[in-house]
Amino acid sequence: MKVLVVEDEPQLTLRLQQSLEAAGFAVDCAYDGEEGFYLGETESYDAAVLDLGLPKLDGISVLGRWRDARRTMPVLVLTARNRWSEKSAAFAAGADDYVTKPFEMEEVVTRVRALIRRAAGHSSPEIRCGPLRLDTLAGKVSLDGIPVHLTAQEFRILSYLAHHQGRVVGRGELVEHVYDRNADPDSNVLDVLVARIRRKLKLDIIHTLRGQGWRMEPPSDAG
Repeated sequence: MKVLVVEDEPQLTLRLQQSLEAAGFAVDCAYDGEEGFYLGETESYDAAVLDLGLPKLDGISVLGRWRDARRTMPVLVLTARNRWSEKSAAFAAGADDYVTKPFEMEEVVTRVRALIRRAAGHSSPEIRCGPLRLDTLAGKVSLDGIPVHLTAQEFRILSYLAHHQGRVVGRGELVEHVYDRNADPDSNVLDVLVARIRRKLKLDIIHTLRGQGWRMEPPSDAG
């Protein structure tokens, strides 16, 4: 899962990036509105965290332009502005949630997780696939109640497939959503990582469709 952070305060941006990465996300950062709009329009993100008081292009304009360009990723607005008129303007521009500064990093992470889950069509914070359980709030995976230990990259892959289970996820789509924009993974790295996840799960729920990608679905005997 990949998140875009658009915030002009370098220290706050770093803290957001570190907190989101620690929660299992790949993170891209932009420090002004023009760069933020460009990344949000040209890259694939599962969610965006957007400040309103940005240089070059304000956050409301960035958000409005994203929505005009039919970019549908959920957007969490961060701002020191706390008047209802300003919150209303953000929602009118297409915001999905709103947090006022100062805030707790854990709250931002929790809200981002919830936005991504709901955008993928999951109402419960626990996503299930047969005996597999993905706790989206805690960022943990278990199998028949036993914790499954995954690397950060393995977790991102499994999480993306779990959020979009039942449909084919192509190689390009998966790369876009589990690596930041500066990454340049080898051509077979996803195959290696998916194979490692399969070995750890010891469960036939991730299926390879040659030339198309992968699909996660419950095992045929799941009942």
